[in-house]
Amino acid sequence: MKKIVYLFIVLGLLASCISRKNQVIQQNILTLKDSYCKAPFKYNYTNKLPSYNSDSILAANKELKEIFSDQSILILNALDNLDEVHDIMELKKDSSIASQVKVLQLKTKINSKITIALTELDAVAAEFDCEGERVAQIGNYVDNLNASRNNKLILYSIVAGAAASIAGGIVKDQGWSNAIDISGGVLGAGFGLATLNPKGKKVEFIHQRNLLRDIWREKLESPNFPPFIWYMYTEKKFSNREERSIIGNMKERWLHYQFDDNKADADQSVIFSDGGFYRADDLHNRAAMLNQMQSATRTINQNINYLLLDLDKLIL
Repeated sequence: MKKIVYLFIVLGLLASCISRKNQVIQQNILTLKDSYCKAPFKYNYTNKLPSYNSDSILAANKELKEIFSDQSILILNALDNLDEVHDIMELKKDSSIASQVKVLQLKTKINSKITIALTELDAVAAEFDCEGERVAQIGNYVDNLNASRNNKLILYSIVAGAAASIAGGIVKDQGWSNAIDISGGVLGAGFGLATLNPKGKKVEFIHQRNLLRDIWREKLESPNFPPFIWYMYTEKKFSNREERSIIGNMKERWLHYQFDDNKADADQSVIFSDGGFYRADDLHNRAAMLNQMQSATRTINQNINYLLLDLDKLIL
């Protein structure tokens, strides 16, 4: 009898440790329900948006193609700096000091716009990074919940098996002993099968400012992104094959890898809503998608870098 008492005391202590661990996790998760990553304001689209008629823009600026790539010309148009570039080309024909000073002034004006664009890129990439880390924290929390639940069920299974084994040894009647062994085995097996829940626990996660929803819907504009960044995302000329935009290619990969090519499921996913109940897999998918958008945003820096190289050729 003492063996049974000791066994339950030890297993009770183990279960208590798991329970305390969950309480600590629950306290920490409360700090993650309100996003600390979101920007303090929405971006202003009252200003003139960059034109998406890229072919017309390139045709109207054919003389720039000797120095600038098509993408650089489109970026200059998006930054509203084409006039400055044309003025510099005219001023370069005059070698006077006054013309050289004017060229430097115009280049400073262009560089100022480029600096703002680079700052916007950094800000958007930082928000994607922050949101990715935040979602990963919640994903780890749900993983811990699932692991804790499974640990409890395993403990219960061990308790049931051990108790049945000890009780079966104590009971002298063979019939009762067999019944206890069978009942303990069935109960232990039940606890074991309960650990095979493929979906696991859920957690409520709200995100009314949903950057991924804007990407998925791909509208003409988004108040959650600077106009220049949204233009770079949605203009096909800035993707590798120019068949789809940057986020068009991203959506195609999400549909294939995250949603098994089921667009109906994707459209109804909690990932693209204001939030709701997430399982661990959904949270890990959301974190991966945010990180992918962070990488896609940072690649736009390459286009800015090529533009700066082209501008150097213009000034020399």
